[in-house]
Amino acid sequence: MTRLRSDFWVSAYIRQCAVAGLEALLVRRGAPEAGAIFIDLDFLDGRHVLFSPASQSEATTDGDRRWARAHKEDYLVGEALKIRIAREINFDADLWLVTLESRSGIHLLDVISVA
Repeated sequence: MTRLRSDFWVSAYIRQCAVAGLEALLVRRGAPEAGAIFIDLDFLDGRHVLFSPASQSEATTDGDRRWARAHKEDYLVGEALKIRIAREINFDADLWLVTLESRSGIHLLDVISVA
């Protein structure tokens, strides 16, 4: 099965978060068709978890996206988050970045592993 375009997926994810009472914000727009999507889970207390697309070997047969924590630390704080995002943008200038504000840590993603 074919995957949804990145722009459609991001739009649907932001809408799904809103329905669940979560605030998700598009921070960086990437390539519409296939830009990699990163989700910054902001706990609103200085802690962040950055999710990146899981490897293709972890893909589902139905085309759903799966996610992995993009760092080994439990959380990224302050400058560490900025450095990690800048490194990802240097590697892939077409990436999307969505920030999700969730004190409880709810993110609605299918997370499969930790980096």
